[in-house]
Amino acid sequence: MKRPDELKMILVDPKMVELSQFGEIPHLACPVITETGKAAASLQWAVNKMEERYELLREAGVRDLPSYNNIPWEEKKEIFNPATEMDEAKIPRKLPYIVFVIDELADLMMSAKEVEQHIVRIAQKARAVGIHLILATQRPQANVVTGLIKSNMPCRMSFKVASGMDSRIVLDTKGAELLLGHGDMMMVTPQNAEPCRVQGTLVDDAETRKVVRFLKDVAGPTFERSLIQVRPEGAAGGQDPKERDPLFDEAVRIIIESGRGSVSLVQRRLSIGYSRASRLVDQMGMAGILGEHKGSKAREVLISMDDWERMQAMESGDSQELVYDDDPDGLDGPVPDEDDGDYLR
Repeated sequence: MKRPDELKMILVDPKMVELSQFGEIPHLACPVITETGKAAASLQWAVNKMEERYELLREAGVRDLPSYNNIPWEEKKEIFNPATEMDEAKIPRKLPYIVFVIDELADLMMSAKEVEQHIVRIAQKARAVGIHLILATQRPQANVVTGLIKSNMPCRMSFKVASGMDSRIVLDTKGAELLLGHGDMMMVTPQNAEPCRVQGTLVDDAETRKVVRFLKDVAGPTFERSLIQVRPEGAAGGQDPKERDPLFDEAVRIIIESGRGSVSLVQRRLSIGYSRASRLVDQMGMAGILGEHKGSKAREVLISMDDWERMQAMESGDSQELVYDDDPDGLDGPVPDEDDGDYLR
């Protein structure tokens, strides 16, 4: 059994009754999610967290999460070489596993187009950084369990289904329609591509409540701040992407001085959450300061400090305009301002 500091869970329950009993266990990274829009945004958060962890592993020179967690703390300090105690405090000593549980996949797939893309990205490359998905659905249809999702889920299991077609959609073979029910199921694993028939263990509601009560007595939940602050796109109160963050100028200077567009660098240097740091980097990309996003690699810095200072000077003069006119005297240049003789009007 994993401790709360070793494992964090994100529970998505569109039906609002299946997972609500787990709402106060200490392993939760956020309250149980019941809104489909918030669930889609949380999947995007998981994708961003995956990219952040890959960048951290690259800086540490390791291949997966257990290797990072096994590095002694003194060696971590040598690798990251923090300049101040604040920078040292921002270095993760241990990275917890993250398990994303979605109780009804069909609701998400029908309500948000980007859900499939997020699920596929996480399923393809998140296992090395300790992020795992558990998906469940009562509608084994081709538009819910798509080919992309199925091909990237290494382990699949099915209880009794209505038809051989439903069995094919989940397991790529018939057989699940002949199961007996009551925990009788078929399973495909990465080690064995042939379906294996197994019997699920019955855990009744009373036993579940006892386990939950024990976990609640051990500790209360400690939520991930950046995940709680996630808002679905278009939600009221969300920040306008055109509105510049107050820390934008300081973040730009940090990025230019370091020579790489790293979200984790901005996060550590400014002592802010990952969501805000990611938003700052995205704003730099829209402003032409950083290059295109390239997976887990840091974005390329496209301007120098001199370029940035010139951009700031131009922005401070946005209310003024340079006017060029063909002068009757033959002088081709700025027209002086009548009030104070300035060439900016």
